[in-house]
Amino acid sequence: MPHAIVMQEPGDTAVLHYAPVTIPQPTGTQVHVRHQAIGVNFIDTYFRTGLYKWPQTPLTPGAEAAGEVVAVGEAVTHVKPGDRVAYTTPTGAYAQERLIEAKHIIVLPDDISYETAAAITLKGLTAQYLLRSSFRIEAGHTVLFHAAAGGVGLLAGQWLAHLGATVIGTAGSAEKMALAKENGYAHMINYRTENFVERVMEITDGQGVDVVYDSVGQDTYPASLDCLKKHGTWVCFGQSSGMIKNFALSDLAQRGSLFATRPVLFDFIDTPETLAAAAADLFSVVQNGTVKISINQEFGLADAGEAHQMLEGRQTTGSTILRP
Repeated sequence: MPHAIVMQEPGDTAVLHYAPVTIPQPTGTQVHVRHQAIGVNFIDTYFRTGLYKWPQTPLTPGAEAAGEVVAVGEAVTHVKPGDRVAYTTPTGAYAQERLIEAKHIIVLPDDISYETAAAITLKGLTAQYLLRSSFRIEAGHTVLFHAAAGGVGLLAGQWLAHLGATVIGTAGSAEKMALAKENGYAHMINYRTENFVERVMEITDGQGVDVVYDSVGQDTYPASLDCLKKHGTWVCFGQSSGMIKNFALSDLAQRGSLFATRPVLFDFIDTPETLAAAAADLFSVVQNGTVKISINQEFGLADAGEAHQMLEGRQTTGSTILRP
């Protein structure tokens, strides 16, 4: 019988129970997928702790995975048993097998491995919408990207450099800073020992940056706004340090008529057409070598709690995957 991580209530990593599950036959638009690799992301910890509202109880966390189609419902037309696929949804991926709606399924190119797909489907599609939709990066832009050595950060750094942007990153150790410099970042700031606002202004000769990509949240607010040029854009796409509690629209006015957005990936891939287009864009930069994938941590599915502890302790770099 297949197993999954099942949670009965929110809490610390002790609520992540490895338990047997029953997989019914798929019907309608459902697809039965047997996972080969599963991605680990901060959104998984948000559901585990209850920061994000649960869609149902019990809950299986996990936002991305890749594997093989076992069976499909009678209304499914674009995938078939045996196809290599990947997907991202808010929950449900921490499982050896599962049912999922066909609209979320992406058929993998032959040269994208299961491991790569599990490492990039959520994080890579996040980088894609951040750089191409939330704020469209053009050559000559100057960018500040927090958590530069994380999964999204390493993908974004390479992609940003390819697009012609000057990329400034923050990280919390010399090792992470060195890793980010190898992945497209022109300048790195150690947020533990340096004032990142002062350093950004030094690097930009007092001009500031065009855009700040911020997944940290409370710890970097409102200082991220102080790094922006007049009319600059603050893209807040996560809150690894906690939800921002003191946001005020007046903060934007006082700093030069700034723009602010709180985007969510799933609003950018909410149709089969937008999902397919974003995935094709992502796969193309991986296939042509523009973006190289770093899978730096692997755990067994039963050890998901250890993976969460390392992620929340900011002890990981690049992507982390679970082996079913």
